[in-house]
Amino acid sequence: MKGPSASNGALIQTRRDVMIAMAIAGVASACRPAFASGRPDHAHDWDWLIGNWDVWHRRLKERLAGSNEWQEFTGKSALWLSLNGLGTIDDNIVDLPAGTYRGLTLRAFDPASRKWSIWWVDGRNASRIDPPVLGGFEGDTGIFVGEDTFKGRPVTVRFRWLDIHSARPNWEQSMSADGGKTWEVNWRNYFTRTNAKPSPLPRIEGAPRDFDFLVGSWHVRNRRLKQRLAGSTQWEEFDNSLVNWPVLGGFGNVGDNVFNAPGGTYCGVSLRVFDSETREWFSSWLDGRNPSQIGAPLRGSFKDGVGTFVGDDVSNGKPIKVRSQWSRITAGSAHWEQASSADGGRTWETNWISELTRKSS
Repeated sequence: MKGPSASNGALIQTRRDVMIAMAIAGVASACRPAFASGRPDHAHDWDWLIGNWDVWHRRLKERLAGSNEWQEFTGKSALWLSLNGLGTIDDNIVDLPAGTYRGLTLRAFDPASRKWSIWWVDGRNASRIDPPVLGGFEGDTGIFVGEDTFKGRPVTVRFRWLDIHSARPNWEQSMSADGGKTWEVNWRNYFTRTNAKPSPLPRIEGAPRDFDFLVGSWHVRNRRLKQRLAGSTQWEEFDNSLVNWPVLGGFGNVGDNVFNAPGGTYCGVSLRVFDSETREWFSSWLDGRNPSQIGAPLRGSFKDGVGTFVGDDVSNGKPIKVRSQWSRITAGSAHWEQASSADGGRTWETNWISELTRKSS
């Protein structure tokens, strides 16, 4: 929660080779990597934070300026597990003195580095995902550190979770302008649980309804081209399950996916955020097989019942365009497909087709 004073920065980009823009799902145990004997099961690291919370905030009014003036205000938070426990999503209402805003935290554990990555998304700035802080837990304390910029100067950012198994877990954010030699705490949160089972925070009046059709649980049949931009005509078929959940008061939605692909089951998290100024959606993807990076977003909108989203990617070391489209939307079904272009969008090769069927409640 780096807050409204954090500076803008580039989104982290990685190769997109899986489906963009699906939703939060019940994740199969096959998505959870097996750890060597005796190692902790990090799928339970955040169990203590599951549910809905009232939050009391205390924030330094000016950062890295020698200020001693603090602002106090309230908020709310709701957290769900994703990636079968190796990820989380939390949605937040922050009642700043200058006005309420929504924010979102995305977390993912990387078995290779044995660290969690934590990203913050300010709902007022859909095009930006803050650089991650990295770290983990020891006992009742979690420490996560990363690099960012603040008012044009490089800073080190530190999150600390304290007393996590108490009745009032708390979080603090600090910044350092000297590479971590000294720290200034600029934000503290104190959490009081209101419900052990997470439920969506209230919708904002006037929020877009483009993705309302996707809320709920789905079964998906997929056809995927075995090789892309190689003249291939060989397709493979597999299914996946998913559930979609609204966030950011309806100005976003986030998802957790399980793909029963021929090469093995894997998971991923999608994130969509609506930009009120451009009236466009930004759609990003985190692949559970490479959970330390978030792909550069596709962006687009709906027109006449069809949602079209386009962005840049890399295939075999070469820049390409990627396009995804939603269409044939009904109360119980939807069609999604993805295409790639190696000539700047003049021609397109469809490489993934999905047919969604809503699961009965």
